[in-house]
Amino acid sequence: MCSANASTPRRWDGTPARSPRSRSLRVAPDSPTRLVRSAQPGHCPDCGNRVDWHPRTDGDDGAVGLHPQELPAAVVPAVSRWHVSSGIAHPAHDGTPWCRIPHTALCPARSAPAALTPQLAALRRHLALHARRLINNGALTTPAAPPPPERTESCRPARPVAHLLGVCYIASHPIDAIQCVAQTRQRHRCTRPVLDDQAPHGTWTLFPTALPSHRPLSLPTDRMAVYDLTHLAFAEQLRWRHQHCPGHAASSAADLARTEWEPFDPRLHHQHIHQRLPHGARKQNHGA
Repeated sequence: MCSANASTPRRWDGTPARSPRSRSLRVAPDSPTRLVRSAQPGHCPDCGNRVDWHPRTDGDDGAVGLHPQELPAAVVPAVSRWHVSSGIAHPAHDGTPWCRIPHTALCPARSAPAALTPQLAALRRHLALHARRLINNGALTTPAAPPPPERTESCRPARPVAHLLGVCYIASHPIDAIQCVAQTRQRHRCTRPVLDDQAPHGTWTLFPTALPSHRPLSLPTDRMAVYDLTHLAFAEQLRWRHQHCPGHAASSAADLARTEWEPFDPRLHHQHIHQRLPHGARKQNHGA
């Protein structure tokens, strides 16, 4: 009896030191979304430090990047306190002694907030040292200057407009850089692009700027370059709308990120209207 108790690992107070069994997240069959409500680990593109991305409930459709560790609520200003419940980030304090803080309040690549407590200032210096090590090791590079607007417009739209399922959407990345949002078996986001050489491609075409659902607009041009996918099969258009690569088109895997499509509005996105087709689009018929 004594030998059995001696072999069981115990904490300092004598209680058994048992670690909870980890469970993989699954999407319920009746769930209205395939997006897993867990922190999506990532890194800040400006300083390279780790960021946990969570869906938010403050009316913003995007995710919020939080510092991966909890901090004492007493050292965090009230306007910067967040808490996470069931994987959802809430911009408020839940009354516990701990809270989360947005990474933007600590990012060393940004200007320091005016009201920064000594504890947060020390944490910001620690992140700055880590960013400096990444730069010295070549793991982080400072963002390069954007190309001239004329070159971007004529060769590769940074935010192209796509026509699929009868709706015009604007993307957050070039056509060939739109990444699959599905989860892999290693529980990471799929790195394959939605555009695939083995799958049918869309066609760049000139489309009327004023959509049928809009009133005539006073824009400098009446036609714009659009990546047209309406001639593809319905399942293929649905794959693009769900932002899945061909390997995850019919998969039951969960999504680790939100789709980046945004309904196109000529009034809101007029700066992304391109009058000319991308260079070589007439020959290649896809986002090269």
